Amino acid sequence: MNTALTATYALTVLLLIATPGPVVALVVNTAAASGWRKALFTALGTNWASLVLIAAAAWVIMTSAAIDKAWLSGMSLVGCLFIAYIAYGTLKDALHTPASSDPASVPMRRDRGGLWQGFMVGISNPKDIIFFISFFPQFIQITESFEKSMVVLSLLWIAIDFAVLSLYIFAIGKIASTRSNRIITLVSGVMLLLIAVVGMAYNVRGLMA
Repeated sequence: MNTALTATYALTVLLLIATPGPVVALVVNTAAASGWRKALFTALGTNWASLVLIAAAAWVIMTSAAIDKAWLSGMSLVGCLFIAYIAYGTLKDALHTPASSDPASVPMRRDRGGLWQGFMVGISNPKDIIFFISFFPQFIQITESFEKSMVVLSLLWIAIDFAVLSLYIFAIGKIASTRSNRIITLVSGVMLLLIAVVGMAYNVRGLMA
């Protein structure tokens, strides 16, 4: 195994996942609004999406298929619209939640996040799509076997992804209160909306080019 290349891949994945994006915003928002259990299921959903994207990247490498940029931009655009929909619901809930100091006065939203919503945000995350399709193949030579490399890369991604998201969930649990949860929900909602708007603008420009 190429230790240096493996370490570079692990560091790249760590920085990619730890950097705030739609997945982190959704997991943090879910932890604040619906509790750590729902947030963990959301993280599992994003992991599931990552495996699908890894499988797509493996297919591209094996077949040497060229990805149509218009198709990729279109798929990312749909993902951005979905992220914008989640952002709208998040901000609507946060703005209608009273800034009370009594946690019992504000019911937890159990419909926030979850396995399916985590999967949908993960599979439509422009950052992950670009990484798996264009950047991921550069690390395929960490071992002499293609199959073994795919297994190692996949396991490293899943382990780092779940560890980082779990740390976010743990951190939110430590600072949880009605006031802090409302602020976290507002911030994550704004972040999701900004990501969606920037992503839509970028992909619309790509489709019109």
